[in-house]
Amino acid sequence: MRRVTTAAAALVLAGAGLAGTAGTAGATTGQADKAGAATACSTAWGSGEKTARDSGSQPLKNITTGRHACYDRMVFDVSGAKGKLGYHVGYVKTFQQDGSGDRIPVGGGAILQIFVNAPSYSPTTGKPTYAGKAGQPLPGVNITGYRTFKDTRFGASFEGQTQVGLGVRAKLPFRVLQSGDRLVVDVAHTW
Repeated sequence: MRRVTTAAAALVLAGAGLAGTAGTAGATTGQADKAGAATACSTAWGSGEKTARDSGSQPLKNITTGRHACYDRMVFDVSGAKGKLGYHVGYVKTFQQDGSGDRIPVGGGAILQIFVNAPSYSPTTGKPTYAGKAGQPLPGVNITGYRTFKDTRFGASFEGQTQVGLGVRAKLPFRVLQSGDRLVVDVAHTW
C-alpha cells in the first residue's frame, strides 16, 4: 500500500511540474490575444544582419507601420518595383547618416538600421517621392502604444538607397520579407 501511495504522490508532483512548465512556456513564447488565449509566436528569425541584392527598383513612395500579436511591422512601399528589392538590415551601436557620417540620436534600447535599395527621390527629375528629412521622425508614422517600436528617424537617401533608423525596446529577433512591391521588416516582441 505504501508503494501505491508513493507512486500516486510522484504522479501528482510530476503533473504539477508539467503544468508549471506549460504556463512558463506559454508566457515566454507567446502572448495573450484579446480573448485571453495564448498565441504562439515564432522567434526563430534571429537578430543577425540580413541582406538581399536587388534587380533594380523604383523610388520609395511611403513608409507605414502596424502592430501585430507577436511583432511590430514597418513597411516600405516601392510601388512599381519589379523583381527582388534590395536591402541591408542590422543592429548598430550608433545611427550615422549615410554620406555625411553625422550621428543621429535614436530612442530605445537598440537601433535597427535599415537600408532599402530605393531612393526617396525620382532619379530622372530629382523631385522627392518620400518627404523624409535627415534626423527627423518618419513623416506620417505614429508608433505611440507600440510594444517594440520606440522611435523612428530618417537617415538619408544617398546613392540610390534610403536609410532609416528604427529604435526598438531591446535587441530582438527580426525578419525581412518582400510582399509584391513592398519590403516588410518585422521585429518580434520577445525572444
